[in-house]
Amino acid sequence: PKMKEDHCLQAALLCLGVLCYSHGLATEKLNHSRPSLHGHHEKGKEGQVLHRSKRGWVWNQFFVIEEYTGPDPVLVGRLHSDIDSGDGNIKYILSGEGAGIIFVIDDKSGNIHATKTLDREERAQYTLTAQAVDRNTNRPLEPPSEFIVKVQDINDNPPEFLHENYHANVPERSNVGTSVIQVTASDADDPTYGNSAKLVYSILEGQPYFSVEAQTGIIRTALPNMDREAKEEYHVVIQAKDMGGHMGGLSGTTKVTITLTDVNDNPPKFPQSVYQMSVSEAAVPGEELGRVKAKDPDIGENGLVAYSIIDGDGMDMFEITTDYETQEGVVKLKKTLDYETKKSYSLKVEAANVHIDPKFISNGPFKDTVTVKIAVEDADEPPVFLKPSYIFEVQENAASGTVVGKVHAKDPDAANSAIRYSIDRHTDLERYFVINAEDGNIKTIKALDREEMAWHNISVFAVEVHKQHQEAKVPVAIKVVDVNDNAPKFAAAYEAFVCENARSNQQFITISADDKDDSANGPRFIFSLPPEIIHNPNFTLRDNRDNTASVLVRREGFSRQKQDLYLLPIVISDGGVPPLSSTNTLTIRVCGCDSGGSLLSCNAEAYILNAGLSTGALIAILACIVILLVIVVLFVTLKRQKKEPLIVFEEEDVRENIITYDDEGGGEEDTEAFDIATLQNPDGINGFMPRKDIKPEYQYLPRPGLRPAPNSVDVDDFINTRIQEADNDPTAPPYDSIQIYGYEGRGSVAGSLSSLESATTDSDLDYDYLQNWGPRFKKLADLYGSKDTFDDDS
Repeated sequence: PKMKEDHCLQAALLCLGVLCYSHGLATEKLNHSRPSLHGHHEKGKEGQVLHRSKRGWVWNQFFVIEEYTGPDPVLVGRLHSDIDSGDGNIKYILSGEGAGIIFVIDDKSGNIHATKTLDREERAQYTLTAQAVDRNTNRPLEPPSEFIVKVQDINDNPPEFLHENYHANVPERSNVGTSVIQVTASDADDPTYGNSAKLVYSILEGQPYFSVEAQTGIIRTALPNMDREAKEEYHVVIQAKDMGGHMGGLSGTTKVTITLTDVNDNPPKFPQSVYQMSVSEAAVPGEELGRVKAKDPDIGENGLVAYSIIDGDGMDMFEITTDYETQEGVVKLKKTLDYETKKSYSLKVEAANVHIDPKFISNGPFKDTVTVKIAVEDADEPPVFLKPSYIFEVQENAASGTVVGKVHAKDPDAANSAIRYSIDRHTDLERYFVINAEDGNIKTIKALDREEMAWHNISVFAVEVHKQHQEAKVPVAIKVVDVNDNAPKFAAAYEAFVCENARSNQQFITISADDKDDSANGPRFIFSLPPEIIHNPNFTLRDNRDNTASVLVRREGFSRQKQDLYLLPIVISDGGVPPLSSTNTLTIRVCGCDSGGSLLSCNAEAYILNAGLSTGALIAILACIVILLVIVVLFVTLKRQKKEPLIVFEEEDVRENIITYDDEGGGEEDTEAFDIATLQNPDGINGFMPRKDIKPEYQYLPRPGLRPAPNSVDVDDFINTRIQEADNDPTAPPYDSIQIYGYEGRGSVAGSLSSLESATTDSDLDYDYLQNWGPRFKKLADLYGSKDTFDDDS
């Protein structure tokens, strides 16, 4: 029925077009005329009569309906000139766009037909030119006239959307009428003619959630409080229909996927009211006990939850952190637990949204709380010392068995097992101490020396009697208290020097002391002379009261010849209780000094040397004598040494071992070396030493008796001639050695490689063909002829 209706509509439009064309043509005939060529006469300037013809064809637009599919060509219009009398003498010509292909004209009647179906969307109009000419002479009877053929539109194109699928987002809980997205369709039909391109939008799928504006294509929300958590995605189908949406119009559709975006409209909620957890008392701080999770159906930052402990008796013992990847609260141990002290704890944990939307604050509060109960489990703990470390003191040189101190440990478990103590022998390798396994008393085994080791750091183990694997360890530091058991001594090995011309009460050395004991039993030091020599006539001692003492000369004038060495005993006492003292001997040497007090010599023998020579001068003289003796010995040795030749094996020449291998080889008998005397200058042997860098004064002239060897078969004669020439040539180098190849050699397994005497050998080769090679090969033919030839010659 629709196709039938479309055909009827097209036919009606075609008739309407033809009527419009006829009416327009008639109107133009009446209103637009021009003088005919045979009409009025006008007189020109020179008396010439001008003929003006009536303008008979000024054309308006022609119309043709697109997509016409009738059996006959469509009549577009008719051309007609006023001068056409109908006798067929006028010929109508059509040119321009599509002339002859799409549009054809009857040259007699002027009727124009469209031979092809036209599509306005492909081309909306054509510009043509019409002309009337004389059929016989082709002379133009009317000026060319342009006209336009317009293709009249029909509704043959449905609306098309810009995209086949659209995607859009809108926040959940949006108010009714919130704009979501605008969809746009286009129609290829003519928007200026009829309603073929007038579009109306409607929604086919998606009600009652969304609606669309009929004229603009804007999609809006149609329901309030749409919840993303209930339904997140919607599929909407939008239709665009032309003809203003009336019946008979064409339509197109598109799909729009609308997603509700999340807003924070849901508070977090714990799925249960109480969580139960347990932890061993042996757990270390930082260990995880368990996790809690509050569910929030929102997503993204709207679903972020932070956890915190807001109350409970375990706030100091536990902590909670947030795992943002899993949105869980992680309960961790904060401090060490003791089952025997407290066996359970309770926490109140809160979960709250991180980001809150003020629009939905009325849906709050956006947080929730839960109770976490934590039970502490008893663990088999090792013994615990009452102190983390112990420090004891004991005097040095104390008798064996002296009590140093006592350590104590207990079992923290309810069983309260008995404890056994022991010393870690790796910390007491010398075995200075022993511990009572029952009560933990530490005693000495042998005497201690503070000066050898002031502190002893040992470790004590505590082990449960029934559970040997439960062990504890504690460090014990034992300080050895000092006893004044070391007398003071000289701080260094002092050796003093006094001048022979020293003055009375002159100080010549300051001494100090050292004590191995502690400072309480050491300084201050007291220096003095023994009572028996306190009135020593040579030297005296003065205590400086700063742990040093000065030694002074009591009298003037010392002589090295009489006595060059003095030993002075000095008593040093410390400040200990009781004090200790020792006697130390100071060695004093008598030396010779100059007037300024500088030492010159401390040897008694130096006085007997004449001219006052010093030891340094004597050493220098002796060194010079030794050096002179060494030079003389070397000179004599060099004189007696034989002079070695500069060139070793001067007479040996490696060229004597050169053997030539370029001869024919005759086996064992043919191997002989060159005579090296030939290579050495033979002229030098005879006393003649010619210069090799100048040209000989005379030229060698060949002897008249010598001539080239005749063309004979005897090679020996040829070679001998060449030898004689070389021997008689004074300019020829004497270094060449001519090897004779006439002798073939005997004893060689391979035989001769030469062809010189092939003519006399028993050869199987036939050289008779050389006779046919012409006179140039006559000598070869004579040399290498057949056996028969030689037999005949003989």
